[in-house]
Amino acid sequence: MKQHGGRFMFKRNKLLESYEFIAEEINKVNLQHLSNEELLNKSNSLKQLALDGTSSDELIIEGFSLVKEAVKRTLGFEVYDVQLAAAVALNDKKLIEMKTGEGKTLTAVFPAYLNSLSKKGVHILTFNDYLAKRDALWMKPIYELLGVTVGFVQESMSIDEKKAAYGCDVTYVTAKESGFDFLRDSICYNKEDLIHGSFHFAIIDEADSILIDEARIPLVIAVSSDEKGSNFKKVRDAVTSLDSLTDYTKDEYGQNVYLTEKGISHIEALLACGNLYEKENFDLLTQVNSALYAEVLLKKDVDYIIRNGKVEMVDEFTGRVAKNRHWPDGLQSALETKENLEVRSRGRILTQITLQHFISLYENLSGMTGTAVDARYEFSEIYDIEIVVIPPNKNSNRIDLPNYVFTDKEAKYQALVEEVKTVNATGQPILIGTSSIQESTYLAEQLLNSGINCQVLNAKNDELEAQIIERAGVFGAVTVSTNMAGRGVDILLGGPEGKDVEKIKSLGGLYVIGTNLHESLRIDKQLKGRTGRQGDPGLTRFFISLEDDLIVKYGIQNIIPKSRMPKHQKEPLKNAAFRGKINQVQRIIQGNNSDLRRELYKFSLILDDQRQYMYNIRMSIIEGNSEDEILSKDFPTLHEKLKQQYTLAEIEKFKKNLRLFNIDQCWSEYLAKVASIKEGIHLNLLGGKNPLNVFNLTLVEEFDILQEEIEEAIKADYNKLLNSELSFEEISERNKPPVSTWTYFVYDNTLDSFLGIGMLPVVALLQVGEAVGLRKLKGYFSGLSFDIEALYYKLVNKS
Repeated sequence: MKQHGGRFMFKRNKLLESYEFIAEEINKVNLQHLSNEELLNKSNSLKQLALDGTSSDELIIEGFSLVKEAVKRTLGFEVYDVQLAAAVALNDKKLIEMKTGEGKTLTAVFPAYLNSLSKKGVHILTFNDYLAKRDALWMKPIYELLGVTVGFVQESMSIDEKKAAYGCDVTYVTAKESGFDFLRDSICYNKEDLIHGSFHFAIIDEADSILIDEARIPLVIAVSSDEKGSNFKKVRDAVTSLDSLTDYTKDEYGQNVYLTEKGISHIEALLACGNLYEKENFDLLTQVNSALYAEVLLKKDVDYIIRNGKVEMVDEFTGRVAKNRHWPDGLQSALETKENLEVRSRGRILTQITLQHFISLYENLSGMTGTAVDARYEFSEIYDIEIVVIPPNKNSNRIDLPNYVFTDKEAKYQALVEEVKTVNATGQPILIGTSSIQESTYLAEQLLNSGINCQVLNAKNDELEAQIIERAGVFGAVTVSTNMAGRGVDILLGGPEGKDVEKIKSLGGLYVIGTNLHESLRIDKQLKGRTGRQGDPGLTRFFISLEDDLIVKYGIQNIIPKSRMPKHQKEPLKNAAFRGKINQVQRIIQGNNSDLRRELYKFSLILDDQRQYMYNIRMSIIEGNSEDEILSKDFPTLHEKLKQQYTLAEIEKFKKNLRLFNIDQCWSEYLAKVASIKEGIHLNLLGGKNPLNVFNLTLVEEFDILQEEIEEAIKADYNKLLNSELSFEEISERNKPPVSTWTYFVYDNTLDSFLGIGMLPVVALLQVGEAVGLRKLKGYFSGLSFDIEALYYKLVNKS
């Protein structure tokens, strides 16, 4: 491993040296004597070369020197050498790690300009709408001086506004909205209705958040159905009557919850449903499991908030409301029932794609973030993208103090409040990063009760984000925030006005305090990276306790011998071994989560290939490159009759829309079938089979059936037309894209139960067996071809 790491570091440094050499060549070019018009003429000459096939590598020195001069003339900035080297790396399709405050937004303009010259389109994929608009408008003068058009996409825009933005040479858009626009294209019927531009080149901002943390979240486009969940209230009443000590149990890490034998009997009696695990009770079982999960594992103001009469999910990585994101339908409905809200109509999914697979559509890909190295193997394996670490323009003066570890939360918060009081008395600005809305609210109350005024930034007021963050560096400021991933706004010492900067520097700069460690080391590093920008002084420290969620959830306290476990005390623990054990387990957790994401990626490969196949077929039909001969070959009499009544153009449109309609209907049903297959895929563990192999083989078989179903559905419609069950006009009216759709993200945890940490196959067998008991297992798996009773006793006896 060390040897591999050594090779990686050597290769990276060699690359950086080559980029720095190119940066030096760019700096030798002097364009100060040229007028703006002459700059534009030079840019147009480069554009012609690019259109004639000259590569961006051949144009890089002259192109980047033009951008550098344009930056100086429009924004008044001097471009740092490290920014130029980083820009060269981006143009070379690399993922750069640049620390916070080093100017990633400006750096991205260089490769965006150069790759826009070929007129194939460049997308800069940002984390939120605010950043997309801000960065586009901020950088727009640079592009316009060089004759390049720039636009930005917002979720609220009309189709025409989006088409105009995508039609620009450079488009700033969130990765999610770009993905949704791709999905909208995949259900349209006419070429002129297509929204999205080409997938030529993408530069991803906050790349680790988009490509790693949110990569497997499916983006969904759906149409409302009339189906209502009438059973949810009754099911929830049954679930809330269960005894937490005897009726259900959680897995080792609190990620899943299971009914026990006694709990199942209680549910069966309360719902009068007979054997809950019989096939006819599958939907009811799903509702029970969803209600139990919502009741036991999901916490208000931690996992979700209630706003405007709706359940809104909180993003675990950013602490912000995950706009338009839903849990799977059953769990979403269970939460709405839990909070006494209207259970909204369940949607029928038309199509979906994960961010991971959407990003892979781009021919050329580069990215930038402040924390990439910790996930370098994932970036390499899944995206085949190499990381280049860009040194800071000025050496960091940040001091990362050792973590304080307390025996309990009460001692931690008391010490933290005292620390804030002491530091705040000097005027040194403080930023406190918390893990949840609940914690941020609680801590703010404690500070206010101690006479300390503070600003709070969490999912309940995230619309005030920019204003709060930009004031976090002023003299005397205390800001409490949920974690800072993807915030995208620099904290300037002294605020935007730069007031009292020298005084704040003399105090040590911005003091960042973390109240919890996260499962991902990158999240902790992003919080630390909020201070010490551009050589400024800065200070960080984490206050953690042995009662924190991360430590309790993963049983870190179990690693420490009971004889060495300290009693409750107010002071932090002095033994550094506690910090070492906690850091060790945090690294193990991050590695396990990375393994989980890679496994989940394998489960999505076949389905994504099938989705792309269907998308390509639809595009071929829309563009008129697909010949449909069913009508002429299988229904010649009907075909002749239609030719007498309608024009050739009307018949061709009818055939096209009929096929598109049935493709969409069958694909939607196929996705529902795949979801059902995935829900039950863990059963293959009990059969001694590899779930991934079974899943992939099943999808291949089902996809063949899908193709047949599409053809049969089309023929069925022609038969209805032939037999006058439906008229040409009635079918034409039906064969249209849905008028009203809605988009959302699904937090899909259906595979976590057997791929998650600690849930290896044998462990899963034992946990399922012990949780539900032999009787229910026999009922649940009655159709499977192995002796569940013998397997159950064999495993239990072995344990």
